[in-house]
Amino acid sequence: MLKSRRGLLAAGLTVAVIGAIGVASTLNAGAEQISGEAAPAAAAAPADALTPPSSLPWGAKPQRVKRGRDGATSRSLKTAGLSVAAPEAGADTPEPEYAPKGRTAKSTFLKTAKTNVVPPEPSASATAQPEASSATAAPTVNFHYNVGSQAAVTDGVYANLTINKPVLAKDDYHTLAEIAVQSADGKQIVEVGWNVDRVVNGDDDPHLFVYHWVNRETSCYNGCGFLQYSKTAIAGDTLPLDTSKRFGIQYFNNAWWIAYDTEWVGYFPVKLWGDVDFSKSGLIQVFGEVAASSDKPCTQMGNGKSSTEGTAARIGSLAYLNGPPVDMFVRSTSDYYNVTALSNRTFRYGGPGAC
Repeated sequence: MLKSRRGLLAAGLTVAVIGAIGVASTLNAGAEQISGEAAPAAAAAPADALTPPSSLPWGAKPQRVKRGRDGATSRSLKTAGLSVAAPEAGADTPEPEYAPKGRTAKSTFLKTAKTNVVPPEPSASATAQPEASSATAAPTVNFHYNVGSQAAVTDGVYANLTINKPVLAKDDYHTLAEIAVQSADGKQIVEVGWNVDRVVNGDDDPHLFVYHWVNRETSCYNGCGFLQYSKTAIAGDTLPLDTSKRFGIQYFNNAWWIAYDTEWVGYFPVKLWGDVDFSKSGLIQVFGEVAASSDKPCTQMGNGKSSTEGTAARIGSLAYLNGPPVDMFVRSTSDYYNVTALSNRTFRYGGPGAC
């Protein structure tokens, strides 16, 4: 029986990078060690909460998102023209969850990780799952990416992401799409996007997620210092499928602010990075990511269609805040997913996987 996301126990991660070869170029990966720890309590905005910019990264004035009833599915949200819904009643604050998370940088990427997380069974209502090629409990996570990147000093970034519901194989961990601001060395990162992840969310629908890294150390989804600001767009909320929404990240007032659709969701205070000056990006990354139990993943990326198809998932209209002209370089780190540049700001990505 599928566990509720409120009932899932947080699990620690031990990560060891063992090298990688990219499709577009040879990529080297360093080694790192991450100790496990219990997930902290969800962080609500304190009394001295920071104030976001008066306009969203794309210039519009913030407005409350159109919120569906608690427990609404991604399909019903799309039908009703709504933007978010709590995955279950009373979910008005983020639920921090530890689970595998990948990352890429200009010339490196995280290829594999050791984990003690075991993905829960797919829900009965989920799309029929392809057979995975490994045992149910998979101690190694294999990461696959379709990436657009550019070295760029900016105050932030935004892009349109198509939100889809790709099939997540029974033994795999997640499939997602995101935008990320990083320091020039790739050690400090802030991310926002959507993910299909039964460990984090407890179901097979796409959900809003936020994440960050400090000195290339993993943290947790939707917590670990993230402060919720909006009362209607909550990190972890269910999102409508087969739609396109804007996602943004902007540095302002000593914090990295997260925007979705028509609202500021919340922020990562810059004090999380201690003495490190992480007040501007040095690198922008936008990508699709699959975390699989096998190096031949059975999970779909994007919407499951190859990037050579006109209806494949897109990351598009990338724009920077106080940065250079956008000129993305795109690449794939996997033989099972591909990426096709449509312009210097937009690309199609994804595929059905190896099965």
